[in-house]
Amino acid sequence: MKLVEVVHTVSTADDVVATVQNLCREISKHPVTCGDRSGFIVNALLFPYLNDAVKMLEEHYASADDIDTAMKTGCGYPMGPFELLDAVGLDVSLAIQRELYLEFRERGFSPAPLLEQLVTARYLGRKVGRGFRTYA
Repeated sequence: MKLVEVVHTVSTADDVVATVQNLCREISKHPVTCGDRSGFIVNALLFPYLNDAVKMLEEHYASADDIDTAMKTGCGYPMGPFELLDAVGLDVSLAIQRELYLEFRERGFSPAPLLEQLVTARYLGRKVGRGFRTYA
């Protein structure tokens, strides 16, 4: 990946952050800086979106295929949420979602029950041949 999230704490010196950012640029990476919190930037934005997609599926709002197509075609995303969840791994996704919920205690971060059920059934995505879809 080209992106590197450079995480700093209250005790991280500014010169340390600058050194890491420069190193990232030297190896053709794109650094962004953020504070030390669950999810950093990408996962804090991405996983509530993915969780909402699972909740939409649970509520029969639309099919997984239609949700994926809508996000790829309508928003220009390279993958739909269910394609991405299956690629990341449902167990990994659930662990991230649980961590976000534990830190922030916001109802919207609570993992979708369907995600919990699929992980319990060991439907973990591409790596095991079955997740939201079945893979040969």
